[in-house]
Amino acid sequence: MTGPRPARSPLTRSPLSRSPLSRRAFGGTLAAVALTLVAGCGTGDDATDPTVASGSAADPAAFPVSIEHKYGKTEITKAPERVVVVGLIEQDALLALGVVPVATTKWFGENPGEIWPWAKEKFGDAKLPEVLTETDGVQIEKIAALKPDLIVAMYSGLNKEDYGTLSKLAPVVAQPADTVDYGAAWDVITTTVGKAVGKSAEAEKVVADTNALLASVATKHPEFKGKTGLMATTYQGYYVYGPQDPRGRLLVSLGFTLPAGLGEVTGKEFGANISKERIDLLDVDALVWLIEDYTKDKAKLRADPLYAGLEVAKKGGDIYLENNETLGSATSFISVLSLPYLLDGLVPQLAAAADGDPATPVVRATS
Repeated sequence: MTGPRPARSPLTRSPLSRSPLSRRAFGGTLAAVALTLVAGCGTGDDATDPTVASGSAADPAAFPVSIEHKYGKTEITKAPERVVVVGLIEQDALLALGVVPVATTKWFGENPGEIWPWAKEKFGDAKLPEVLTETDGVQIEKIAALKPDLIVAMYSGLNKEDYGTLSKLAPVVAQPADTVDYGAAWDVITTTVGKAVGKSAEAEKVVADTNALLASVATKHPEFKGKTGLMATTYQGYYVYGPQDPRGRLLVSLGFTLPAGLGEVTGKEFGANISKERIDLLDVDALVWLIEDYTKDKAKLRADPLYAGLEVAKKGGDIYLENNETLGSATSFISVLSLPYLLDGLVPQLAAAADGDPATPVVRATS
C-alpha cells in the first residue's frame, strides 16, 4: 500500500521529499535560471504545436481577466496558447473545453501524457503533453523551457515561493484561497480554467450539464438521502477523506451525509489517519475503501476484530475499489470528464451497500 490516494501518500502528495533546506539553498538561483531558459531555450517543434484540439476559439473579449487564488490575483491579458498544468487533474478541465496542455504533471498510474481513459475521446489525436514530475519539487527549468503563457496549479500544494518563481514565467492560477491544498472542487476548477482560457460560457455549460447528471442520479436514488457515507483507505492504519476532499463532496452531492465529527478530525487537510478510538467514524451506511489489492486488503480489513464488529461490516455496507483499476482511479481523479464514467460504475455499488441488507451483494465493477 503506497498511500491514501492511488500511488500517493499524504506526505508525497504534498511532497516531504522536497527538502525545505535544499530548496531554499537552490532557490536563490532558481528564478534567474528559469528566466534564462525562457530567453534561450527553444522546444523544437513543440513551440509551434497548437494546443487547441477542438471546440470554439477563445473569446477575445474575455481578456484581460483577473483570477483570485491563494496567493492573490493573477491577470491574464490574452488567450493562452501554451498551457502548462502543474496541478494533478486540471488537464481534464482543459480538454473538456477543447484545449490540450503542452505539459501535465504525473500523479499515479500509467497513462501516456497523463491522459486518462475517460478523457481520450476529448483528446483525440493531438500531440501528447510532456509529463512533469513533482517528486523533488516543481520542475521550474522544464516548465521554463516549454515557454508557457499560462500555468495552472489549482489542484496542488503549490507554495508561495514556487508561485513567485513561476509567476516570472507566465500568469499562474494557483489553488483557490478558500480550500485546502489538493482540495479544489471539479466545478471550481472547470469554471476557473474556463475564465483563464477565454471559454467561460463553455465551461459554465459543461459544469451545468455535469451537475444535472449528478442531480439526476440523486433523484433516481432517493434512498441515499439521510444515509451516511465515507471514503477511506488503509494507509498507515485507517485513513479517512474529509469534507474538503473531492471524494467526500461527491458522496454529499449524491445525497449522503458525512459522519459527524469528520471535519474535526481532518481539520485543514483533505484527510487524516484516525486512531482506534475513532473507528466509529467508519461505521456508516456506505463505506468506500480505496485499496491496492481487492482480495488481500478486503480480507485484512475483515480480519480486524474492531472493524469486523462495526455494523457497516456486518451489513455488507463496504465497497472495495482497487487503485490500479480505472474505476478506483476515477474515484480519486474526480473531474468534469471522469464523473460520468465514475457514476456509472460506483452508484450501483453504493445502492447495494447502503440498503442495510447483508443479503444484497455489492457487485464489484472491474475495469
